[in-house]
Amino acid sequence: MGLFRATDPADLTTVPLTYPEVGGTRQAVLPAGYGRLERSVVVGSGRAAFERAAAAVFGWRMQRSLGLRVRATGPAGEPGTVVVLTAGLPRLGYDIPCRVVWAQTDGDERGFGYGTLPGHPESGEEGFTVRLDPGGDVVFTLRVFSRMATPAARLGGPLSRLLQRAATARYLATVRRAARDR
Repeated sequence: MGLFRATDPADLTTVPLTYPEVGGTRQAVLPAGYGRLERSVVVGSGRAAFERAAAAVFGWRMQRSLGLRVRATGPAGEPGTVVVLTAGLPRLGYDIPCRVVWAQTDGDERGFGYGTLPGHPESGEEGFTVRLDPGGDVVFTLRVFSRMATPAARLGGPLSRLLQRAATARYLATVRRAARDR
C-alpha cells in the first residue's frame, strides 16, 4: 500500500478495519476520541434531483471529483466492497484503501459509509447520505470521524485537516451539481 504500489482491492477483502467503531457514521452521535465533521446541505428539490444525487453518491462521483482513481471489488451500495482510491500518477500515486461498512440503497434516504483499511493515512469512517424530505428538498449529509494514522499524516497536522475540509467542500459541490444536472 502507499507510494510506488498498485494495491489490488481484492487482496484487502479480509483485512481488518483500522478502528473499532464500525458503522459509527450511522449512529446519532459520532464516536468520541476522533476529529468529527458533519455537514448537511440542500442540494436540490424533487424526486428527479434526489435520484441524480443518489446516483452520484453510489457512482463514486465525489471521489473522482477530487482527481482520485477508483478501483473497487463491487458497487458502493454493497457492504464488504473494497475500494482503493489512488491520488497521483498510476504507478507513483498513493493508494487509499477503504471498505464499505454499511449501505442503504432504497427508500427516501440512501447512501453508504466506508471505513479505513491499513495504509490509509487516516483511521475512521466517512458516511454519505442523500435524503428526500417530505417537502421535496434533497439533502446531502456527510458525516466523518477520523484521526491521523500514518506518520506522514501526523506530520502534516493542520495541513492534513485543511485537505480534508477542502475535500468535504468538493464533495458537497459535486453532489449539488449532480442533483441539478438535467
